[in-house]
Amino acid sequence: MKYRVAEIFSSINGEGPRAGELAVFVRFAGCNLQCTYCDTRWANEGGVSYREMTGAELYKQVLATGIKNVTLTGGEPLIQPGIAALTDLLCQDPALSVEIETNGSVSLKPFCTEADRRPGFTMDYKLASSGMEDKMVLANFEVLTCRDAVKFVVGDQNDLARACEIISAYGLIKKTAVFISPVFAHIAPSEIVKFMIVHQMEGVCLQLQLHKVIWDPEKRGV
Repeated sequence: MKYRVAEIFSSINGEGPRAGELAVFVRFAGCNLQCTYCDTRWANEGGVSYREMTGAELYKQVLATGIKNVTLTGGEPLIQPGIAALTDLLCQDPALSVEIETNGSVSLKPFCTEADRRPGFTMDYKLASSGMEDKMVLANFEVLTCRDAVKFVVGDQNDLARACEIISAYGLIKKTAVFISPVFAHIAPSEIVKFMIVHQMEGVCLQLQLHKVIWDPEKRGV
C-alpha cells in the first residue's frame, strides 16, 4: 500500500491537545470537503504534487526525526486508502504518540476497535460558516474519549451559538477536550472570550493557531 504524501515536516503543534509541543507532521493529499476558510486548499487540489510512500517508508522517516509526537493531517487523512494499516503500524510503537487531525465527516468507529492501540483524534465539527455542517458524522461523538479532542472553528456569532448548542447536547465537556478557534482574521478572539463568559462555557478552551502567530499565515511546512 502506498500513500499520497504532500509533505512531511517537523514543527510545533499549532493547535489541539498538544499545542506548542514538537511534532512531525505527515500531510496527505486530497480532501472530501471544501470548507470556505480552508487554509490547506493547495493540498486538496487535483493537481497537487505528492510522493507515493509505503507505510514502512513513512515509519522510517518519522523515526529519523527523533520526535515522538506524530500528527497525520491533510487534506483528510482518513480518506486515504489503507490508512488503518498505517495507523496500526505507527501505534504499535510505544515510543510514538499518534494523532489524526480529521474533519468530522468520516466515521471514526472503524479506527477505534482496539482501545489500547489506536490514535488520538482531533476532530473538527464544521459549523455553518464552513459551508460543510451537513457533512458531519454525529455518531463520532459516541467514540470520543479523554484522549481525543473536538475543535470548533468559528467565524461569527451564529457559529458560536451553534458550538455551544452542540457541546451541551452531546455532553462533550465530560468526555473529551473541547477547543474553540477563530477563523483567522474573521472574528476577534476577544469576541469569543466575551461569548464564553456570558454563556459560562467552563471546560472549553479558546485556542489560537500558533503557527499563524509565529510565522506568516500562508507559510507551508510549519
